[in-house]
Amino acid sequence: MGDPKKPKKKYITPGHPWQKARLMEEIHLVGSYGLRNKRELWRHQAQLAKFRRIAKQLLGMPAERREKIEKELLGKLYRLGIVDENATIDTVLGLTVEDILERRLQTLVYKLGMAKTPHQARQFIIHGHIQVDGQIVRSPSFLVPRGYEDKITFASTSPFADPDHPIRKMIKEAIKGESIGAE
Repeated sequence: MGDPKKPKKKYITPGHPWQKARLMEEIHLVGSYGLRNKRELWRHQAQLAKFRRIAKQLLGMPAERREKIEKELLGKLYRLGIVDENATIDTVLGLTVEDILERRLQTLVYKLGMAKTPHQARQFIIHGHIQVDGQIVRSPSFLVPRGYEDKITFASTSPFADPDHPIRKMIKEAIKGESIGAE
């Protein structure tokens, strides 16, 4: 059963430690999404593998039993914002880890322009400067449910809540400079 005080490991390490293509892909994902280490990536890969395993098991079930579990799985993935409303089991089997990483609070804070880099977004979250629907969230890996993207704001207790804060002005200028340079 295990020790109740020691939590279970929520990630699965790769089967072969030294595959160059996998290592390069992991480094790219860790850097582009601002993850702290590969363990965070592996945790989301294990989460994706769980969803895919359930979807594969559904394909072999009888229709009446399959329908209920399929509806629950697709409902959960829809609420998390990973799939759209008219998704099928084939959609679940086609998911990638990037689909899950895009729903992390850290990524959404960066994409909403509240931080210059994913690393700065992570720092804002951990220091308690970001709130989701009025609640301060200190976990960068929090998967933001569908409909809560527009409820991500600076916390009312944070000095960054003031739009005239020098850091916020610097972020706006940096984002404006990037958009001009991209054109």
